[in-house]
Amino acid sequence: LRAGIGPGVPVLDLCCGTAGPGRLLVAELGCGYLGLDCSASAVEIARRLAGDLPCRFEQAQIPPVPDVRVDVVLLLETMLAFPDKPALLAEVVRVLAPGGRFAFTVEEGRPLAPGERARMPDADTVWLVELADLRAMLAAAGLTVTWQEQWSVAHHATATALLASYRADADTVARHVGATAVAELIAAHELWCDWLGSGRVRTFAVVARKGADR
Repeated sequence: LRAGIGPGVPVLDLCCGTAGPGRLLVAELGCGYLGLDCSASAVEIARRLAGDLPCRFEQAQIPPVPDVRVDVVLLLETMLAFPDKPALLAEVVRVLAPGGRFAFTVEEGRPLAPGERARMPDADTVWLVELADLRAMLAAAGLTVTWQEQWSVAHHATATALLASYRADADTVARHVGATAVAELIAAHELWCDWLGSGRVRTFAVVARKGADR
């Protein structure tokens, strides 16, 4: 609602995964919806779960973003994975209509130190950014923050619950994805629990509006 999503509003959901939030938005608010994800299996699952909902899904590597025109761009839980955030923001602004909104979540903090990066599995997908730097990037791209809220407590609770679940069901999960993958999931969530709990990392939800001259 902070992003002005409603009936008929065209929404582009970047890195949608299986599109849980997107499917909910379409069902509850009746918006137009296109979800993009680089994973063919995620897109297939999203299409199946959408059923008769009027959702569209495409497989795409981001950036770039397809040539569409939308009022809202969503990027949930994946800003962290983009090392070149200005390039991503340029693509977001390109497809937003004047006055359009970019709604996203972001893990905020100092970039990982070499020792932290060595401890984090899949560290090449972990590109933290400090909030002041991110706001400067948004402004440079032509986006003005209209709403911001810290969600660190909720994200810490989620990470803690996931860690407990992975530990409890490690043997079962390992039979599906392998012992190495389970060990990496546990190690990563241990770090996230530590960082979110200590304030090393904070999580924010943000809505930014595109100016009329971009």
